[in-house]
Amino acid sequence: MPTVAIVGAGLIGRSWAVVFARAGFAVRLTDVHEAALAAAPGHIEEALRQLAAHGLVADVPAILARVRIAASLAEAVAGADLVQENGPETVEAKRALFSELDALCGPGTILASSTSAIVASRFTEGLPGRARCLVGHPVNPPHLVPVVELCGAPWTDPAVVERARALYAAAGQEPVTVHREVEGFVLNRLQGALLSEAFRLVADGVVSPEDLDKTVAAGLGLRWSFLGPFATIDLNAPGGVADYGARYGGFYRSLAADPAPPSVWEADTLARIVAAWDGGPDPDPAETRARRRDTRLAALMAHKRAQR
Repeated sequence: MPTVAIVGAGLIGRSWAVVFARAGFAVRLTDVHEAALAAAPGHIEEALRQLAAHGLVADVPAILARVRIAASLAEAVAGADLVQENGPETVEAKRALFSELDALCGPGTILASSTSAIVASRFTEGLPGRARCLVGHPVNPPHLVPVVELCGAPWTDPAVVERARALYAAAGQEPVTVHREVEGFVLNRLQGALLSEAFRLVADGVVSPEDLDKTVAAGLGLRWSFLGPFATIDLNAPGGVADYGARYGGFYRSLAADPAPPSVWEADTLARIVAAWDGGPDPDPAETRARRRDTRLAALMAHKRAQR
């Protein structure tokens, strides 16, 4: 089975460890922060126990045994088929880390970044091995939300993207190829459009934050959990996508002509939203709410798997 080195043992890194280990991959996990590295096995076991409770994994001890803690970056990446980087979300940090990875790894090792928005050309341009570098952007937490966006730089070898796609698919993820670099890739650009309009609607007093969340969670989100937007509108008009565009294009054109402005992300607007949110309807600590979210995502994953 393939060997994957995971660099960074925070929320995303340890979730990636679950993804690859449950698929039978050998996993080496490392982090410059000793406390994060020491805590990672406990977090990984907790995630696996949660999956097991929903019938999504069977032998938790065997999966855990595939995850090895590596004391150094060199130890983690030696002989790896794929390196999944989960470092700080800055160009400078990624440039430094990829320079080190490129020097340490053999020519056959794929170097992938979990960056949420930074395109690979910004931190791989000067590397001798830049052709084997790409973005492998997951959704938090990747062991429960399987999509992963693959986006190379202009100089990334297309064969590397295909190899990466095969590895992620073998690990049970849903790889999506982004054919050219765009900041934020696909998922965060879609999320950004929704968030900007949500900020505008709440800041303008059109709807409360709680009711806006309800509109998505009990409305759009129910369909979107198994149908994308194109498949959704294909069923929302008798003649499919073309008919939907003909029927509702006028409204959407007027909406597109008046998009939410960049000012919805400025401090005064954010302050109005925070005041309206008022801590949210759930008073539990964030850790408790995250655990509850993950339990619900595991149940949804189990349901979707059963429907295949």
